[in-house]
Amino acid sequence: MKFIVSTSVLLKNLQSISGVLNSSNTLPILDNFLFDLTDDKLKVTASDLETTISVVVPVNKSDENGCIAIPAKFLIDTLKTFPDIPMSFNINNETFHVEISAGEGKYKLTGCDGNEFPKAPIVEDGTSISLNSDTLANAFNKTLFATGNDDMRIVMTGVFCQLSDRDITFVATDAHKLVRYRRTDTKSTETGSFILPKKPLHLIKNILSAHDVPVKFEYNNTNALMEFENFTLICRLIDGKYPNYEAVIPVNNTKKLTVNRQQILTSIRRVSIFSNQLTRQIRFSISGQELILASEDMELSNEAKERLTCSYDGEDIDIGFNSKFILEMITNIDSEEICIEMSAANRAALIFPVNNENKEEDILMLVMPVMLNQ
Repeated sequence: MKFIVSTSVLLKNLQSISGVLNSSNTLPILDNFLFDLTDDKLKVTASDLETTISVVVPVNKSDENGCIAIPAKFLIDTLKTFPDIPMSFNINNETFHVEISAGEGKYKLTGCDGNEFPKAPIVEDGTSISLNSDTLANAFNKTLFATGNDDMRIVMTGVFCQLSDRDITFVATDAHKLVRYRRTDTKSTETGSFILPKKPLHLIKNILSAHDVPVKFEYNNTNALMEFENFTLICRLIDGKYPNYEAVIPVNNTKKLTVNRQQILTSIRRVSIFSNQLTRQIRFSISGQELILASEDMELSNEAKERLTCSYDGEDIDIGFNSKFILEMITNIDSEEICIEMSAANRAALIFPVNNENKEEDILMLVMPVMLNQ
């Protein structure tokens, strides 16, 4: 098994899939990349058993088919030291000895039998849909921050996907905040729903952001597959029933605040510095066309207050929020202005973009209030 590849091309592709690797694995072979050379096509795979991602790497020259598992960290650390030069791999398919030549150097290491590397699952009897890479990247970017971290509520650690003949919806919540991202320009001939785990989504969203191509998305009861250009990702779905998120979205919100997104974002950032760093509580006092943001840390005698001009329709209200949560939401909205809808100081508030340029995109964000210090 022999091939020649550019060091920079190989490093870039290995780094793009290396995020799936764990620092400690139950199977030692998962510390390796699987190199599979078949008819001038070099496929490199990384896996943690739950998620498997592969990339096809262009080679300059190849000879003899074969597969071998090569230590991942060892190889990436070595590649980082080289400029962009050709690197030659000469692998003994019997002993799994690897000889590497690059520039004036020659290096030797021992890999493992590639046939011992766990096989990626096959998505059998799956439902397939074509999605744009930009659509998926946006959906994951705008929902992942709202997923939970509680392993006792495993279904809330992932992103819930709903497909219908009208639209496709992505939902994430940790019970304190919720995001619903819907696209009406993407539809499915079959209805379905499933929960995607966050780790592969964090991994794939960065790759998707660098492309503008169709993505083959296929799923069945246990696994989901995303395939585009030279990448293939297969992950195990989270098993369980997602909570009825529609039931927690309040209706009849009579208090509506419209404000410049960038102004409120920078003001919250400043004011939150002076808040209690455990509660991160920030007070919204809205009256007429004026919004006052305030915070305090009584133990350190810190306090801050800022006044913003806004457009407000409704009765005066004082409501408290966790500044970290509301900052995450406003940061992930792209419009010039945002609208915050409220009904009462003890009920969830909704955040929307105002005049969203993409009419096919529907974003709703929900944040639970916190009890204010009197």
